[in-house]
Formats: sequence, C-alpha cells, structure tokens
Amino acid sequence: MQYFVSFLEGIITFISPCLLPMLPIYISYFAGGRERGLTKTVANAVAFVIGFTLVFVSMGALAGTVGSFLTAHQRVVDLLCGIVVICFGLNYLGLLHLNIFKGSAFQADGRDMGLLSAFLFGLVFSVGWTPCVGAFLGSALMLASQQGSAMTGMFMLLCYSLGLGIPFLISAVLIDQLKSAFDLIKRHYQLINRICGLLLILIGILMATGYMGRLLALLS
Repeated sequence: MQYFVSFLEGIITFISPCLLPMLPIYISYFAGGRERGLTKTVANAVAFVIGFTLVFVSMGALAGTVGSFLTAHQRVVDLLCGIVVICFGLNYLGLLHLNIFKGSAFQADGRDMGLLSAFLFGLVFSVGWTPCVGAFLGSALMLASQQGSAMTGMFMLLCYSLGLGIPFLISAVLIDQLKSAFDLIKRHYQLINRICGLLLILIGILMATGYMGRLLALLS
C-alpha cells in the first residue's frame, strides 16, 4: 500500500502548478527543438525519466537508511515526519508561505538534445526542481524514512518516479491530443491545490499519530 501512496504522490506532482505549465517546453526539448519526431521525442523522454529516477531512488535509499537508525525512536520519527508533511499541506493551501518551494530557473538548450543530454537534463531536473516538487517528494521521503529499510525506501521512490515519469512519457506521445485536458487542469489549479493540500495534511496527521503505519500494515 505504501508503494501505491508513493505512486499517487508522483502523479499529483506531475499536475502541480509549477510543473505542468512547463510540460510543452520539456516536450520541445525532447524533440530537439525541431518539428516533433515521435521516436526521438519518446527516446529522449525515457532518458530524462531515467535521469531523475536515479536521483530520487538514491534519495529514497538514504531516507530508508536514516530511518533504520531511528527505529528505536519510531514514535518521535512519526511525529516529526507528520508535522513536516502537514506543513507541506498548509503551504499548498496558502496558509503557510515556504519560500523553499520555488521552481528552478534552469533552462535547457534542446536544439541538439540526444539521449545523454536528456539523461543529464533529468539529473539536473531532479535537483533543480526539487523545491518545486518538494511537497509530495518530501512526503514520499518522510514515508520512506518511516519504513526503516533502505531497500523499501528505494522501491517507494521508484514508485514515486514512475508516478511522475509515466505521465511524462504519455505526454511525449500524445501532447497534441492532450492540450485540452491540460487547459482544463490549468483552469482549476486553485481547486487542485486545495485538494493536494488537504491530502498532504491527511497523510501528515496519519503519520504523526502512527496510524499510517498501522493502516499500511493492515492493507498489506
């Protein structure tokens, strides 16, 4: 169940207000700045997803490792992780203004983008845009740290990366057909932000009270 929660957080990250509007720009990078060629676009999108997945999975391994050293203080870990995620949710609702969640100004030159360039772009994306996607990425990492296992943390962040990466790949193939759907999402960003914020607060409360672990164990 914890893997599904991480996967869901990845999907929600994809439609976040600071990421989705940049999607057409990313797709143009993947296409090499020229008229879209499907094979080239998808290949570069795959390399891009692999790039940020490696970084996020490494972060999951670190979170799980740290959590394994803190298992003797699980109650404190649960409480602190829950409070952090609740703060993420309040930020989404606009009740807190955390300046750490500002997108990177990084720009890529897609004119000659190949597989290696797209892979490196994915690595830079994972670092440069971490503040932008930080709320749900942070929630996934907090949840991974509660598991107390580096391997579990890696798999959880792999699921998060899939939740973020699969929509990227689908968009690379269907970007022209999905324009109306993206416009609909953009028109309802305020509602999406509120839902995201409430979901994060709910996850945070479950973490802080220890019920998240019990719920995951029950559903597993």
